[in-house]
Amino acid sequence: MITQADLPDRIPVFPLPGALLLPRAKLPLHIFEPRYLAMLDDTLKTSHRLIGMIQPREDEAGTLNSIGCAGRVTGFSETEDGRYMITLSGVSRYRLRSQIEGFTPYIRADVDWSGFSRDLGPVEQDPDFGRETFLGLLERFFDVRGLSTDWESLKEAEDELMINSLSMLLPFDTGDKQALLEAPSLVDRRETLSALMEFALHSGEDGSEILQ
Repeated sequence: MITQADLPDRIPVFPLPGALLLPRAKLPLHIFEPRYLAMLDDTLKTSHRLIGMIQPREDEAGTLNSIGCAGRVTGFSETEDGRYMITLSGVSRYRLRSQIEGFTPYIRADVDWSGFSRDLGPVEQDPDFGRETFLGLLERFFDVRGLSTDWESLKEAEDELMINSLSMLLPFDTGDKQALLEAPSLVDRRETLSALMEFALHSGEDGSEILQ
């Protein structure tokens, strides 16, 4: 099992609004910009193969949120024109300490993994999860937003897989996604997710497409 001592103090950082990665979840990414192709090439040469996903701040242009989540490159394929489709498997959240200037066309950062030991542990459980009530809320949210899903597979999913997958995929703004990322536990994340859906239903605002 990976421990915090095994994680590097410095990682490449990929700022992407609305793209949420959570521990033990998988995030597909399409890499095509030259600076991120360079980032991927350098990452694949390391033993850890970690890339730190992070969201830019909404209230301060040009700055990043203080907390992101690092994922290990666990799959990639190359297109004929030199682009890549990769899969990041979430490892642990981190706190951004400082950005490193120069040397590479992409951002590198010194990071702190302390405070996120839960991310490196076993799959989280939600013992008080009212699944039927939650799925009823989710169905109303999907109806209002014109979304669809494989309900049978969703109903059979484990608590963590369900909550984290929905947190990553549902069309919330970057501030809401950040709140889901920073939720200390699976229970907190489920409560935050439910509150966001309830608010969206009560506000009557139109939704946007699910992030691809």
